[in-house]
Amino acid sequence: MAIRTYYHVLGVSRDATLEEITVAKNALAKVYHPDANMSNGVDTTAYMQEILEAYRVLSNPERRAKYDRKLSGGSTRVFRTFTMGEETNTADDETSFVTYWATAGKLNEIVAKSARILEQESKNESLSQKILKKFGKNTKSEKDLHKKMEKLSLQALEHISTLKKAEIPMEYWHPETMNWILVHWSQNQQLDYRTLFAQYDAFFNQNKSNAERLKLHAQNKQFHHQLKKLLTYAL
Repeated sequence: MAIRTYYHVLGVSRDATLEEITVAKNALAKVYHPDANMSNGVDTTAYMQEILEAYRVLSNPERRAKYDRKLSGGSTRVFRTFTMGEETNTADDETSFVTYWATAGKLNEIVAKSARILEQESKNESLSQKILKKFGKNTKSEKDLHKKMEKLSLQALEHISTLKKAEIPMEYWHPETMNWILVHWSQNQQLDYRTLFAQYDAFFNQNKSNAERLKLHAQNKQFHHQLKKLLTYAL
């Protein structure tokens, strides 16, 4: 069985900063808080406790240093379903689904940010700038915009690569969808992702109204359109 550590619990790397660890804990706490999952009948109390315990250790420099030393030594029980022990290639190579969930979240944030930037730029664009653009001449603001968008597009490509390597189809990258899959993954971490996707599809078709399905479809369509527009700046 693959070794799992507190780093897997939070979905962060071994060299994660305190800020990254705190951000990961806060984001996961919103998804796994028992009150947020009462309506779907999933008890996330145990995993929420693991998240808090992982944060308690990794957020404290002394406890984290002691923990890291143990990771290089013999096997030790971490907390309920997680076991830490001697680091192996298997442990290093395995990525927690938490990481993919966080990656999809970051990608959505980047795409939303790019859309806001383009919208604001369109509102601020003067008549003279529109005329220059029509004749193929770039203004300083246009060049600055291209730099911002190019930077965001490269960040997006990195996250897309991570998700595609994990064979997570684009239709599951929506935050609400990834939240559902993350919660159910934590209930049985031995399930392969394809099974989780199939379970989500069944849940979605059986429990969502036509209006909710149309809303999610529209959101996914808008995301794909905005992502495609963003990626043109990486070319």
